Amino acid sequence: MSDPLAYFTAKLRHETDAADVHAALREADDVTLVDVRSAAAWAQGHAVGAVHLPQREIVERAAAEIVERAAAEIDRGKEVVVYCWSPGCNGGAKAAVEFARLGYRVREMIGGFEYWAREGYPVADAHGPLPRISDPLVALLHP
Repeated sequence: MSDPLAYFTAKLRHETDAADVHAALREADDVTLVDVRSAAAWAQGHAVGAVHLPQREIVERAAAEIVERAAAEIDRGKEVVVYCWSPGCNGGAKAAVEFARLGYRVREMIGGFEYWAREGYPVADAHGPLPRISDPLVALLHP
């Protein structure tokens, strides 16, 4: 027989969602949001407040080099929240594994950039902020 309490408690230790991340960033919580998509994807649009560290670079670089870069850009005292494109992308999970190997407290933002954008949270591209239109199917329209 499975233990639902243990399962969901463990799940919440490793996942978070766009609404909780947005609230944490607004409150200046101890969270660093990391976009792990490619440079082209980052330039096309990313969550405002995120830093960019592509998942492929984390995996491909030597551990010492990535530790040095991550330590320079990402405070070890903060929780790292990673995201990729969408629920159909496992780049966030792959990056979470690498951050965990480096000793960071890390969680994955479920829904990825897709749900961050669809829920109407701030997005920017290479030229600056983008206008936001919330998807009425997933965003609370009148909070």
